[in-house]
Amino acid sequence: MIYAKEESLRREDLQKLQLQRLQDTAERVYTLTPFYKEKFDETGVTPEDIQSLEDIQKLPFTKKKDLRDHYPFGLFTVPMSQVVRVHSSSGTTGKPTVVGYTKEDMDVWDEVMARVFTMAGGSAEDVVHNAYGYGLFTGGLGFHNGAEKIGATLIPASSGFTDRQNMLMKDFKATILASTPSFALHMAEAAKKSGADFKNDFKLKSGVFGAEPTSEGLKEEVSKVWGIDYHEVYGLSEIIGPGVSCNCKHSKLLHVAEDHFYVEIIDSKTGDVLPDGERGELVITSLTKQALPIIRYRTGDITSLHREPCGCGRTLVRMESIVGRADDMIIVNGVNVYPSQVEHVIANTEGVTLNYQIIADKKGHLDKLDILVEVSDEIMTDSIADMERLKKEIQRELANNLYINASVKLVEPRTIERSMGKAVRVVDKRRDDA
Repeated sequence: MIYAKEESLRREDLQKLQLQRLQDTAERVYTLTPFYKEKFDETGVTPEDIQSLEDIQKLPFTKKKDLRDHYPFGLFTVPMSQVVRVHSSSGTTGKPTVVGYTKEDMDVWDEVMARVFTMAGGSAEDVVHNAYGYGLFTGGLGFHNGAEKIGATLIPASSGFTDRQNMLMKDFKATILASTPSFALHMAEAAKKSGADFKNDFKLKSGVFGAEPTSEGLKEEVSKVWGIDYHEVYGLSEIIGPGVSCNCKHSKLLHVAEDHFYVEIIDSKTGDVLPDGERGELVITSLTKQALPIIRYRTGDITSLHREPCGCGRTLVRMESIVGRADDMIIVNGVNVYPSQVEHVIANTEGVTLNYQIIADKKGHLDKLDILVEVSDEIMTDSIADMERLKKEIQRELANNLYINASVKLVEPRTIERSMGKAVRVVDKRRDDA
């Protein structure tokens, strides 16, 4: 089922719509935002210069720092009397990035999230258990409104209180789970520990997961343990929140809501646009945002774009799952390492869980990498020699696949701290010393 006709437009009709909306957005920010007027003038471009979609490459990039430099409302294009909602990032590394929504913006957000739930097989007949955190984080309320938009019954469980969450999913007969993948696995571990019968106690048929880069191994584990279809949702608060893209049941690639978001892939170092199929940094331009329209936003997320037809009938460009974030990538003795690559190795190793943490440090002048990995409950009874063999197996696979020499430390189940939101996978002590 397809929620909106814009999802299956002919490419030429979609591009015509995109160009019109891009021209309107360029005019809007140039006229109403001093920051963008200055940026446009510096590069010698005016809104009238945008005569084709390719002309977007004439426009300047926007970075997260620009939002922080204009904290809190300096990039808004409407008076606060027209702003009906404000969200922000956590601000753990300084001032948070603040985003605002008009009533029209909220309607767009609700619609793209309704598309997400429709891709996951959702309808008014479903019960959605929403285990995303509510508050300034866009996850909880984004999924909340999307579920209500399709007429589903919504359980606003928020995060935490794992045993209670499992009880509610069971008693309320939830059919769709919305949460981060790491929390979904955490809930499964708790349910398993309590002796739950997954097949008979729960009625889940699918899940919509996002907010953190995730390996195929973790996706498969979540899907397998809950017995559900896994649908990956991508978004970021600076653009709208969750709902920029999601995969349907026909493919693991994520359909981008191109009528609202224009996407490009660039070389992070040169800024040059890369062809379809090549991995690079995702850049997004909002085409319909009113309160906070953003031009060519550098997300820092590494992915690729694909335009092959999809069996679902949608004609939208599709994006690969995020490989990692450019700013989460760590360089270890000259080798680029993404958490999702490490997770892929761990996922293919018997006897360990998918809860891990990467710790980068210095040993003299050289980089040193420690990887903590939880073993499964079953393997805790194995001999020290067996544990040593398992540790060496992971180290060998990391060296063979990622060309990194890491010291693997196996730890007991449930000893690495779980996050109720985004899992903290990397601790870079070298940054702390910088």
